[in-house]
Amino acid sequence: MDQLLAMRVFRAIVEARGFSAAAERLDLSHSTVSRQLKQLEASMGVQLLNRNTRRFALTDAGERYHRHCADILARIDAMNVAMTGEGAQLSGPLRVTVPLAIGTLELQDWLPAFRARYPEIRLELSCSDQFVDLVAERFDVALRICSAPLADSSLMARRLARSDTVLVASPAYLATAGLPVNASDLPGHQLLAFAAAPDTWQLTDANGQTERVAVRGALAADAITALYAAAGAGIAAFTERTARSELARGGLVRVLPQYHAGASHYYALYPQTRHLTPRARAFIDFMAEHYGA
Repeated sequence: MDQLLAMRVFRAIVEARGFSAAAERLDLSHSTVSRQLKQLEASMGVQLLNRNTRRFALTDAGERYHRHCADILARIDAMNVAMTGEGAQLSGPLRVTVPLAIGTLELQDWLPAFRARYPEIRLELSCSDQFVDLVAERFDVALRICSAPLADSSLMARRLARSDTVLVASPAYLATAGLPVNASDLPGHQLLAFAAAPDTWQLTDANGQTERVAVRGALAADAITALYAAAGAGIAAFTERTARSELARGGLVRVLPQYHAGASHYYALYPQTRHLTPRARAFIDFMAEHYGA
C-alpha cells in the first residue's frame, strides 16, 4: 500500500464528502479510492468511515486521523514547494469566490495590476454575495466583506482591510430631492436597502451621539450591484472602498459625511485542511497590498 496515496485519498473523501467526488478530484477510479480506504483501515486495524448509514459520517478514529492527515500532507506539500521553488509554481488555475462588490464594482481597481504581475495565473472568479462551501466547491480562496466577526472556525482568515460605511447618492437625485443636513432628514428621502444587511442604519456623530434610521424606500435588493446602479433613485450605504472610484470622479456624492455609519472588514479565507498553494498565497498577498493592510 502506498501510505501517502492512501492518506491523500482519505483526505479527499472527507473534504469532497463522498467516494465519487474524491475519485473525480484525484482523477482515480471509484474502485481505486474504495480499495485505498479499505487497505488504510486494514493496516491500522480501525474503521475510519461509518458505512452503516446513508449519510457520510466519520468515526471518532476517523476524525482524529483526518486531523493528522491534513497536517502531515500540508507539511509535505509545503516542503515540496520550498524545494522546487515558488517561482515555478506561479502559473495555472486559481479558483476564487468574491462578493459582487469586489468582483464587479472594484474589479477595475485591482485586476489589471494582478494580471500584470502574474500573467501565467489563470484566475477563475466566481462573483456572488452568497457564502459558499470552499471545500465542497473546490475554491482556493474566498474574499468576504463582513460587518460582524467571522463565525466559521473551519476556515483560516487573514484580515485585509477595514473600510468605513458611507452614505452616498447621485448628484441627479440630490439635485431633485435636496441634500440632507442631519440624520433626522433621512426619513424624508428614498433610502435604498441591501436585503442582506440590517434594516436600520446606525449613525454616530462626532460627539458619539447615535441615531437609528429605518431604511424604507422604493427599493430593496439582494445584490449590491443593483443598489449601485440604482443610486440615482435614492440614498444607499456602501463601504467607502466600494464607492471610492465613483466618489472620485463625481458620479456619487457623500451624504451626511459628519456621521459615522459603521465599518466592514475585508477578509481572505481558505480551508484549514488545505495547503495554501503559492498561487493562492500570491493572490492573498497581492490583495493585502492592494488594500493597504
